[in-house]
Amino acid sequence: MPTTDSTTGLDPAVAAQRLSEEGPNELGISQRRTLRDMAWDVVTEPMFLLLLGAGAIYLAMGDAHEALILLGFVVIIMAITVLQERRTDNALNALRDLSSPRALALRGGTLVRIAGRDVVREDLLMIAEGDRIPADGTLLQAHELAANESMLTGESEPVAKQPSDKVFAGTLVVSGQGLLQVTAVGRHTELGRIGQSLDTIALQASPLREEMARLTRKLVVIGLSLCVLLVVLFWALRGDWLQAVLAGITLAMGVLPQELPVIMIIFLALAARRLAAQQVLTRRLNAIETLGQTTVLCVDKTGTLTQNRMAVAALCIAGQELDVQNLPAAADGSALPDAFHELLEYAVLASEIEPHDPMEQAFHRMAADHLVDTEHLHPAWSLAREYELSPQLLAMSHLWRDGTSAHDTVATKGAPEAVADLCHLPDAERAAVSTQAARLADRGLRVLGVAKALHRTQDTWPDAQHDFDFEWLGLVALADPLRPEVPQAVAQCRQAGIRVVMITGDHPRTARAIAAQAGIANNRVITGDELAHMPPQVLADQVRQVSVFARIKPHQKLALVEALKAQGEVVAMTGDGVNDAPALKAAHIGIAMGQRGTDVAREAAALVLLHDDFAAIVLAIHRGRQTFANLRQAMVYTLAVHVPIIGLALLPVLFGLPLVLAPLHIAFLELVIDPACSIVFEAEEGAANLMQQPPRTADEPLLSARHILLSVLQGSVVTAAVVGLYAWLLSQPAYAATASTAAFVVLVTANAALILPSRSNQPRWRSLWAGLTPVSLWVIGGTLAALTAITTVPWLSGAFKFVPLPALHWLLALMAGLALTVAFVANQQWLQNAKSAPQSPPA
Repeated sequence: MPTTDSTTGLDPAVAAQRLSEEGPNELGISQRRTLRDMAWDVVTEPMFLLLLGAGAIYLAMGDAHEALILLGFVVIIMAITVLQERRTDNALNALRDLSSPRALALRGGTLVRIAGRDVVREDLLMIAEGDRIPADGTLLQAHELAANESMLTGESEPVAKQPSDKVFAGTLVVSGQGLLQVTAVGRHTELGRIGQSLDTIALQASPLREEMARLTRKLVVIGLSLCVLLVVLFWALRGDWLQAVLAGITLAMGVLPQELPVIMIIFLALAARRLAAQQVLTRRLNAIETLGQTTVLCVDKTGTLTQNRMAVAALCIAGQELDVQNLPAAADGSALPDAFHELLEYAVLASEIEPHDPMEQAFHRMAADHLVDTEHLHPAWSLAREYELSPQLLAMSHLWRDGTSAHDTVATKGAPEAVADLCHLPDAERAAVSTQAARLADRGLRVLGVAKALHRTQDTWPDAQHDFDFEWLGLVALADPLRPEVPQAVAQCRQAGIRVVMITGDHPRTARAIAAQAGIANNRVITGDELAHMPPQVLADQVRQVSVFARIKPHQKLALVEALKAQGEVVAMTGDGVNDAPALKAAHIGIAMGQRGTDVAREAAALVLLHDDFAAIVLAIHRGRQTFANLRQAMVYTLAVHVPIIGLALLPVLFGLPLVLAPLHIAFLELVIDPACSIVFEAEEGAANLMQQPPRTADEPLLSARHILLSVLQGSVVTAAVVGLYAWLLSQPAYAATASTAAFVVLVTANAALILPSRSNQPRWRSLWAGLTPVSLWVIGGTLAALTAITTVPWLSGAFKFVPLPALHWLLALMAGLALTVAFVANQQWLQNAKSAPQSPPA
């Protein structure tokens, strides 16, 4: 027995119970990983296998105690890695949930927007053009509804739908509106039966990932070559092959760059999670790295730059203009002069009965305030035919039937020039209309023309609006205020070297007025008609100079995006409609409007604004730049701290000194490096002037030769200090026993101290601690606390083969490591000066 009321929908409590009992509306093919999957990934990593290999060698040498301690570190590293992976996966899973198709459900008498996975059987769903249908169902209502079912049938032609027809999950509404009752969800849908998945969020190949893969491969080759060299040297010079293999494993553990791809994925996933908290959904993680390269931002006016809260501002009849913004409400029409009643009446008749469009909602609100007790509202009339807005004719008409009259009533509204053309106005009247519309548009108002016609009821309906005999009624002007944060956000874009381009369907004068208020260059405006007749070369020249495009038809957005891309620009593009999808897909970064946008636009886009807010786009660009800058600093630090590991593995063998590092020491160092890279640097706020810098060029690598040189310099400083100190202490009989302990204290302290200058690529002498996040303090403090424990607590230091240092010597070693900060900043300063020094002309 059905539990759904056709007027109120499913009870929310029933929906929640059904979701719990029957499961979410998913196809059962999930990308979510279990803890067991994550643990298996860790077990198969090279670092884990190297640790197990080192433990096996200790057992072969009869040192079971050392093997058990190493096994304990294996468990710790495995637990930390799994927790880190879980955090990353949770971030990605949250994004997948957000990016699933949305549904407008009627529950408990209220329309609510829910995730497609939360749809349950017997839900009542409102569907409209551009929506992706989230579940199978039966249509209860259909208004000129057609669906593209090619995903199921392979046929691309839209299928017209009538009440009682079936609709299917995954298919696309290409026109009209409807109300459906869900009959099947998840694996029980037609789509579920043929085993297809709509879960498309995954980290795809990108320039950054490819660069990381190349760097990792090079470091693996270098590392393995050094390991083989060390094993051969050790065996040749000392003759103990087990110790030689152990030394090789120690070096391999320190050199193999398993952190690099992990750090990159963590940075992108957490950046996406932070953007989601700012109401920007990242559907493709690659977009985050591209954000920092954006040079042109193409935006719509309505709802993006403006508040999308339309209100009727003025009515115009025969040159007479009435300002209605401060008109008091009066249901009997007394506050609104009689001459303007008919204009408002036909503006309402030309709108949807239950409108979603803000302009049409504004007409209905004004009619409710001024026409309720007049003869100008017609709740008993039935809508017999609707003529949709099209790129060829920017006007829409509704044909109404009252059931008694011999004539049907036709109401139309649209662009003033389009409606004037439908009315076949004489040139003089058309010029007067154009002048009046221009005057209103100069105030930043959205201007529409309204007209009426009669049609004999017994006649067949014409196919085109031009076949009606329309009579001009007047103009309606609507105000859509600029969002208060837009001028500042546009100014930020300008400072960041990003050109903001407005692309709108509005009147050119309206577009220019809003652009002026927003701070967008508006010395020239190009219309869609002008664009249609431009040769490609002229178009290329114009898009380089012009920043406002008006009366643009949806298909022309793609031409503008392609023209900008041909200029070498990195283009971010906003859109919301079905026709915007090609432009969104063609842009480097497609940005869909989450509130008014269609599912098709959202699926074509890389980013979705959950609130249609222009300032959120600027925040996303800042986050993209910040993530790339932080990732770069993390990589510089990671490479730098691996250099002394190589030095401490090779140099003692070459100089005939006892080895400093064993696998257990490398395991400890890995516990320091991983959180420093993936937590400390990811949480950094970045440089204060990030949005005052020009966009990053498309060919700029993550790590340039200068960055690699900086890593080598910083690592070499630590290597020289630690190896030099170690050799000197060994030469002093009084300190020889504690030499390895002191060297390890200096090594770990120097690595911790290197975090301070590495947080920025700018040398900072006086403000190393400035802007240090709590995360950084915890990591640095935790590292030094752990170092204190393993070098001073007898049972821990014994496990690491350390001889505890006297308190004074330990503090001196600590200060020696911290003192290297001076050298680190000096290296940064030297490279900065070398970069900015003028190049001498060639001889």
